[in-house]
Amino acid sequence: MSRHRIGFWYRLAAVIAKPPLVVLFKRDWQGMEHIPAEGGFITAVNHNSYLDPLSYAHYQYNSGRVPRFLAKSGLFKGGFVGAIMRGTGQIPVYRETTDAATAFRAAVDAINRGECVAFYPEGTLTRDPDMWPMQGKTGAARVALLTKAPVIPVAQWGANEAMPPYAKEKKLRLFPRKTLRVKAGPPVDLAEFYGQEPTAEVLREVTDRIMASVTAILAEVRNEPAPAEPYDHRKARAEQRRKNQQMRRRDKTPGATQEDEGK
Repeated sequence: MSRHRIGFWYRLAAVIAKPPLVVLFKRDWQGMEHIPAEGGFITAVNHNSYLDPLSYAHYQYNSGRVPRFLAKSGLFKGGFVGAIMRGTGQIPVYRETTDAATAFRAAVDAINRGECVAFYPEGTLTRDPDMWPMQGKTGAARVALLTKAPVIPVAQWGANEAMPPYAKEKKLRLFPRKTLRVKAGPPVDLAEFYGQEPTAEVLREVTDRIMASVTAILAEVRNEPAPAEPYDHRKARAEQRRKNQQMRRRDKTPGATQEDEGK
């Protein structure tokens, strides 16, 4: 595949990042034939470790089509990291501001220029207790409907074993040597949605279809069945708040403690 769009800064980042990845981890890469050789496209990737952007980027770089990540704007400020982010053409996201829409416009422009734009549709590390993909946000769906570009689902596993999400200590667990598994699947079929008004319902349906594809590939990578429904973090938090309120009301009820102790 052509490497004509990689550029100096991406090559520099690869020179820095690839050697330790190659030395410290084994690799199991599959499905690279699904990465388009030409033209703009979207990848939708699951997120279960602070390390997995490097795992996925290594895979994608070796396909010859480098990804442009949507990343929080703070990473683009001064210093070497900021220079790398700007030089490699990553796309800043200004969270909780009116400028958030700018990232989607920049993503559309990049795809129209023939680039790959990588989305983590979950928006954050998965909160699913078993680390399956959560319900996704609609940004990738919006860009997919605007551009009609192929959406390539990508699942990865293994980085979470080296750096588990939400661990008390963000330490690398390098031994025994872990395998970084990355697998791309065929484009998600979204043709029936093209031309439809991007209502909340349509965007949710498109997003759910994309996430279902990512989850199905992850089930193959993990060699175990996926849950019937994706984890909904908002619902889980609401349910936990409801239970907490019930417990507080129970604790305030006269005689509740005595009754509990007598059981």
